[in-house]
Amino acid sequence: MDDSRDGNDAAREERRRELEGNAKELAIRAVNFDQTGQLEAAIYYYREASSVLMIACKEYDSQPMFLKKVKDYLDRADTLEAQWKEQQDAARRPKPTSEALDLSRARFLLMQALELDEAGGIDEPLQQYEEAIELCLFAKSMTVDKDLQQRLFHVASQALERAKTLRERKRELEASTAPSAPPSPGPPPPPIYPLLPVINQVRRPPVSSESTESNRYTPWELEVLAKTSIINHREYVPFLGADARDRFALILPFEDKDGLLGLSPKQRAQFAEWVRPSELVSEPTLIESTVDPFSIKQTCVTDCSFVSSITVCALYEKKFKKRLITGVIYPKNSRGEPVFNPCGKYTVKLYFNGVHRKVTLDDRLPLGKHNQLLCSYSNKKKEFWVSLLEKAYLKVMGGYDFPGSNSNIDLHALTGWIPDREPIRTKEACFDSEALFRKLLDRHEKGDVLVTLATGPLRPELEERTGLADCHAYAVLDIRFVHGKRLFLLKNPWSHMRWKGRFSDRDLRSWTPEISETLHYNPRNAQQFDNGVFWIDYESILGVFDVFYLNWRPTLFQYTSCTHDMWHGGSGPAKDLYNIGDNPQYLLSVSSTGAAVWVLLTRHIVDRDDFASNKEYIALLVYKGGDKVYLPHDPPPMIDGARINSPHYLVKILVQPDSETHYTLVVSQYEKTTTIYYTIRAYSTVPFMLKKLQNPYRFTKEDKKGSWGPATAGGCMNHLLTYNKNPTYRFDIQSPHDHNQILITLKGPRQYHLGFDVEAFALDRMPLSAFPRCSSGVFRQGYTVLELKNVPAGKYNLVPCTHQPGQEGPFFLSVSCDHQLELHRVQN
Repeated sequence: MDDSRDGNDAAREERRRELEGNAKELAIRAVNFDQTGQLEAAIYYYREASSVLMIACKEYDSQPMFLKKVKDYLDRADTLEAQWKEQQDAARRPKPTSEALDLSRARFLLMQALELDEAGGIDEPLQQYEEAIELCLFAKSMTVDKDLQQRLFHVASQALERAKTLRERKRELEASTAPSAPPSPGPPPPPIYPLLPVINQVRRPPVSSESTESNRYTPWELEVLAKTSIINHREYVPFLGADARDRFALILPFEDKDGLLGLSPKQRAQFAEWVRPSELVSEPTLIESTVDPFSIKQTCVTDCSFVSSITVCALYEKKFKKRLITGVIYPKNSRGEPVFNPCGKYTVKLYFNGVHRKVTLDDRLPLGKHNQLLCSYSNKKKEFWVSLLEKAYLKVMGGYDFPGSNSNIDLHALTGWIPDREPIRTKEACFDSEALFRKLLDRHEKGDVLVTLATGPLRPELEERTGLADCHAYAVLDIRFVHGKRLFLLKNPWSHMRWKGRFSDRDLRSWTPEISETLHYNPRNAQQFDNGVFWIDYESILGVFDVFYLNWRPTLFQYTSCTHDMWHGGSGPAKDLYNIGDNPQYLLSVSSTGAAVWVLLTRHIVDRDDFASNKEYIALLVYKGGDKVYLPHDPPPMIDGARINSPHYLVKILVQPDSETHYTLVVSQYEKTTTIYYTIRAYSTVPFMLKKLQNPYRFTKEDKKGSWGPATAGGCMNHLLTYNKNPTYRFDIQSPHDHNQILITLKGPRQYHLGFDVEAFALDRMPLSAFPRCSSGVFRQGYTVLELKNVPAGKYNLVPCTHQPGQEGPFFLSVSCDHQLELHRVQN
């Protein structure tokens, strides 16, 4: 009897596991189709998964976990069905006629011409008036729609009236023959178009570039910037002021000369056609009133960090009323607001490879087989700033098949704000979670920093349990400390799939009435609609997230300066473990103590593969003193960080009262294999100077064939009986003064510790006592160096040696001087 019951229980348990496994497989398929925008398939699999779970609930009594999932799946299916029906309705709407589109372009031509006209121009607005007239007359002749004909005639009449006025003004100017002085411009003309108010001039706080930065680049810097203007085989020149006044009004729809963007495999599987916004909706806009961070949605493009980046920018813009993100989009109206262009041409100003660069694009967007956009978009159906901004960024990055990024990189490109990161390392003693929270709480509220969060690798079962996605970026919308709780408001760029732990919409216990009232949040109401926005406590963040990405407002620092440079792949050793004398080095001089100086090293990236794999590991080392450094740990670095494979590396120098104000910055690269181009930009609260440390040594003599043999490997001076067997060299400084500078380097087998001694042999004008005998110091493995200043002119003996006698092998000896010198070996 017991055996029969046990058998039935085992069968029931096996059946339960089978149902749960089937439901899980169906749910995984649903989520995959959901993320790629295949709504019909996603709806089907969400409902199938819920049906299987309902069977499990009926057969196995009450299963609260199953019932909650059933509700989640059905809610998501209903949401997607509403979206799908909306897409079908849009697909059935008739597309505008070509004549109606011509009318939109003619109106835009007229508006652009009016703005140029008001600014006092003649030839350029006249040309655009004439083009508007031509376009209207052509469209009028091609349509039988009386209402459309009337509207076309009205636009043409406006353009014709202003064109006549400009032609008369042009004839008057040409007829003027006063040779002594140019004709007086007279008073400005009255406003032409009442809907075009004069732009308000706003003074901004100054950001100085003390001493070193001017409006001009050196020829070398121009060469560096030109070299890295070619990104993914397309040229992106620096953005100039004149680019804001580029010609955006065109007779024909604009098509990007660089062609259409490459699609990702997920996009290609669903792709139907390229469409323009005016073909998708009637009366499209760029932005409906103000940008809304909650309306931004990622689809099948793997750019979660970018979508999270524009989300936090949109929130900043909405909260602080500053055009942080929309300010980079052109064309703009007279109020400085970006506007929709029916001609289809846009320019986006992005910060890449050291400077703001001009990215020109058309407005063609990828559309799927079910009339859904296969790119990120705004839930406000008539606005397209999200899709166009994403297209501009991904054009630079090589297309929609995006290898992925992080918000540090994306936000720096979008805003120029200083990239920083705070890895969550709770097991490390140096990680101060409380100090980090206080900093984030204070600075985020003030608008000093943009914040995103990223998860690391997560196992599927952990994803299911937490509601978080593997290696995924989340926008931080709010940070609060309420009733003793540290809480963050996050947004998933997918606009669905939320946190399931503490302070989620499921956690009714943590949401006390006081906290709910303070944050204006009702978890029961939130359960009704999953928009990907959720609250989470700080302790949970520390447990499941990997890193905070921060981008700081540059105007926190009053002074800034930068330099653009390159490091040749063949210069110096591949590894700088022993010698950094060939590394690029810079002098940073701060005018006073009690200051903060941040220095950002940015490696220029020019192709997609480099961005995807990024095998170049960089760092910026900081030493006190401001002199050139040759050995990586002598003197010990003030700041020495791990080499990272990110294009950005930030160091923060706090200049304490009564401390050193001169520093040496050293660019470091792990296993250097190629030439790198880079920008170093310093930000400071006080005036400073940043300049490259040049090599002062114009003359160098070498012995590349030196060796310690059986008879010449005498060891160091501790071995008096054999020391004199070592090779002896004599160098002669031929200088008219006695304040010379020399550099001596010795390289040999890595397994030996090397050194050398220097002694005056005969000085030109000074007694021998003017130069005390000196050595290279501690014997070092495989390499040592000594720099001497204020060296009198004359002859010196130089003895290279190993630490122990009998250590045979080759060596390379080099002596450099700022004046002419000779070097030769002498007999012992």
